[in-house]
Amino acid sequence: MLKLNNISKRYGKEQGLYPFSGSVEQGQTTVVIGPSGCGKSTLLRLVTGLLQPDSGEILIDGELLSTLTLPALRLRLGYVIQEGGLFPHMTAKANISIMAKFLNWEEPRIDARIGELLDLVQLSDDYLSRYPAELSGGQRQRISLMRALMLDPDLLLMDEPLGALDPMIRFDLQNDLKKIFARLNKSVLMVTHDIGEAAFFGDELILLKQGKVVQRGTISDLTHKPADEFVTCFINAQRHKFEDNEAVAE
Repeated sequence: MLKLNNISKRYGKEQGLYPFSGSVEQGQTTVVIGPSGCGKSTLLRLVTGLLQPDSGEILIDGELLSTLTLPALRLRLGYVIQEGGLFPHMTAKANISIMAKFLNWEEPRIDARIGELLDLVQLSDDYLSRYPAELSGGQRQRISLMRALMLDPDLLLMDEPLGALDPMIRFDLQNDLKKIFARLNKSVLMVTHDIGEAAFFGDELILLKQGKVVQRGTISDLTHKPADEFVTCFINAQRHKFEDNEAVAE
């Protein structure tokens, strides 16, 4: 669904992302992890077309991402950012349906799709008339997910989607999101600095450090067959989160 061939990005004299290659298969969740400033968000912004790579190419379902194809390909991407990114002056329904209205969907079609998504994220239609300030953090993230899924995208991109939530809400949303990914068979590219979250969601993990890939593989690979000392240090620094997620899985 997503293929990256030697993409790189430089900010002035600083190399934000060194040549990077990878792929996300249909129905797979790939999680990019690493400390702040390692290049995670740069990678995601390159895939969304918000940044242009200095080298390499990005293919979505075999189609090259370029300035010419970007408008059409963006309609096949769903994007969830930290704290939801909802427009504060618009109701939940208006936020969810903004792209559908841009594409001139009829109101019955919009309402039918929103009804499907409400069932998916387990919200009642009472929330649709509320503004973001009238919603809890977890509710805002569910509305943001509905907005990202409105056009039934092929690829879902998630940038620290649960980072700002308190532990209990985060726990509930983690479980719900994993069920949603499985139910929809979506291809997902997620970035996080949280090793526990990466272990919970990721079919494949990619650990970055200063714009370079240190190791990729399963959480078991990183834990039991670390490529170098940095991998071990990164995991040990958050081991309690990883072990908590293992306990939940059991």
